[in-house]
Amino acid sequence: MKKFKNSLFYILIIGGFSALMYWILCVGKHLEDGRGIIVNSSEKNALQEFGDSLLGNLNHSIGLLLLQIITIIIVARAFGWVFKKMGQPMVIGEILAGIVLGPSLLGLSFPDVSAFLFPPQSLGNLQILSQIGLILFMFVIGMELNLKVLRNKAHEAVVISHASIIVPFAAGLGLAYFIYASHAPDHVEFASFALFIGISMSITAFPVLARIIQERGIHKTKLGAIVITCAAADDITAWCILAVVIAIVKAGSFVSSLYTIALAIGYVIFMIKLVRPFLKRIGELSQTEKHLSKTLVALFFLVLLISSFITETIGIHALFGAFMAGTIMPDNMRFRNLFVEKIEDIALVLFLPLFFVISGLRTEIGLLNDPSLWRITGLIILVAVSGKFIGSALAAKFVGQNWKDSLTIGTLMNTRGLMELVVLNIGYDLGVLNAEIFAMMVIMALVTTFMTGPILNLINRLFKKDEEAVNEKMYDLARYKLLLFFRNPKKGTALVRLANALSKKVDDNTSITAIHLTVPTGLHHIDADIYEKENFAPVIAEAHSLNRKIISLFKISNDIGADVTDVANRGEYDLLLMNLEESIFDGSVLGRVLGFTTQIINPEKLINTMTGKEKLIENSLIDNNTRVILAKAKIPVGILIDKDLQKFENIFIPLFSENDEFLIFYAQKLIHNIGSQVSVLDQADKAKNQIIKEKIRLIEHNAPNHIRSISKEYINEEFLHQQDLIIISLENFDKLFQLQKDWLEKVPSVLICTPDKIS
Repeated sequence: MKKFKNSLFYILIIGGFSALMYWILCVGKHLEDGRGIIVNSSEKNALQEFGDSLLGNLNHSIGLLLLQIITIIIVARAFGWVFKKMGQPMVIGEILAGIVLGPSLLGLSFPDVSAFLFPPQSLGNLQILSQIGLILFMFVIGMELNLKVLRNKAHEAVVISHASIIVPFAAGLGLAYFIYASHAPDHVEFASFALFIGISMSITAFPVLARIIQERGIHKTKLGAIVITCAAADDITAWCILAVVIAIVKAGSFVSSLYTIALAIGYVIFMIKLVRPFLKRIGELSQTEKHLSKTLVALFFLVLLISSFITETIGIHALFGAFMAGTIMPDNMRFRNLFVEKIEDIALVLFLPLFFVISGLRTEIGLLNDPSLWRITGLIILVAVSGKFIGSALAAKFVGQNWKDSLTIGTLMNTRGLMELVVLNIGYDLGVLNAEIFAMMVIMALVTTFMTGPILNLINRLFKKDEEAVNEKMYDLARYKLLLFFRNPKKGTALVRLANALSKKVDDNTSITAIHLTVPTGLHHIDADIYEKENFAPVIAEAHSLNRKIISLFKISNDIGADVTDVANRGEYDLLLMNLEESIFDGSVLGRVLGFTTQIINPEKLINTMTGKEKLIENSLIDNNTRVILAKAKIPVGILIDKDLQKFENIFIPLFSENDEFLIFYAQKLIHNIGSQVSVLDQADKAKNQIIKEKIRLIEHNAPNHIRSISKEYINEEFLHQQDLIIISLENFDKLFQLQKDWLEKVPSVLICTPDKIS
């Protein structure tokens, strides 16, 4: 009844007021008399009017701006994805996307489309949005700089960084002397032109460089720390120099610019001495909060905008103010990470591609229509590369780096990318650089960024033999080297206990290295330290509780299986211990057997599923990274299925063929180091197991009452319950469960081992 009343009320209200509105519109039609209103009655005119209305909506500033943004994001992401697949920084593809959408390709091949999509009168809106994006981007760059690291490594970093600036800067001034007469705008003084060419040669792209060393896994090495610190020092120094250059250009003379420089110095002092302590206090009061409040976010955005406004008003560009605002934010890395996450995606994905297109629209490669212009472009690239590379590499060698690291530093510091475009666009807006020089410089930025990866690969190949020789000498010092690869930190503690059990009495001649890898998605490089510390904390704590030294190795990897295999094979380790991804086994038959769930299982189904080594490697029960490691590792691999492995008093080792002989080695290790009690089930062919029997006899002779041979009949529920660990070969691990189906739910922790492929 209630539903009926509601429906009736709804119909009366909607129907009644709709009729009233229709009546008002009909009566109001008479009010049009005498106003000269023309009504198109034909269907054709109505369709034309509708089409004209659509075009009018599209040509409206908002409609066109939205269409431009949609096009730019799609093209930029597509090009970035292609270059990422090629092993290059995405920024190269995004810069090229801007050039493709500009007059160099789209305007040349499809002028009507270009004119419709990017009419000159619409570029003002794109320009403003791109500048907002750059302000946010420079703010993020400022926050990403770790000034504490800069202070700790100031000596080497400042020497290398300043050498990497002054050498290419001087080379740029020399280049400007030769090209000023023929390529500088008529109204520009030589000093302004030369200073902008010099600063363009000196820039290093800090964000691109940071991404490259992170992807190559060297950011946690001494080399990586030096390069990051050098790039940070380079950024700070270069932007200070750029601020001075802008002041000189805008003022018209050096003397006039002194007033601007004085105001800029006063602004910097004000930000450091007054604003920074205030923000630090605000950050301390808010550090216990899990999320940043809207008021706090608004406050920090106000600091950013006011800082940018002040520097723009002073005459040293709004981007310097944004960069400065980022550097004075509270030092708390958790806070910085939270704030960066709020603005980085929108700055990088939405706004920055607009800047690439603005740069692309200004880049007219068609202007370089003479061989002499391409020779000058080549000269610019040569000066840029040689100045930056030689300055950085020689300075690095001078402060004590070896040649490989020095050349690597020189190559990385030669990366320019986005930061170069920022400087070039400032010079273009100020009228210091004309369209020809701008196009040449953009090409130089692309080439110097693109060449970084291939040159690093070449350096690694050239010094590979020397590095391997050094590694060989170093690795020979240790008798037993263990590599622990863990995914879950809590499960990693079991690997540490197992490694200790295998090497406790030979601690002085044993090295244990724990490696943890993660994919780059979702992990920003400013919180990599926190991520590494949190994930290694349980493993390191367990090692300390056992009084063992452990080497930690953390890497951000695009191919975890291949990278773990590479570390294992190149490091000449004796054994790789690892655990499995639990998520792979949750709910699966094997997962239930190994204790990840407690549901009832079907033994027949398990036996049909587990059919030997080759099938296991190909089976979907094993994750892809484990398959890669098992297939490509040249050293023995032990896969630990952990069911709360705490002690190693009782060990069960079933042997099903002469190929399982290598498992006796683990029995020997466990007995020697911690006095384990080992039970061996020998199911090998009686005619072929003499070697196995002899090894067991020798162990029994040296350690009486620590190893015994048992028969199948001895194994029952009580026996399995007493065992702490089963060690079995990958080749024959399924045969254990074929012996007795009711063992499936009773197995303890299991170590599945592979033999040494080399031997």
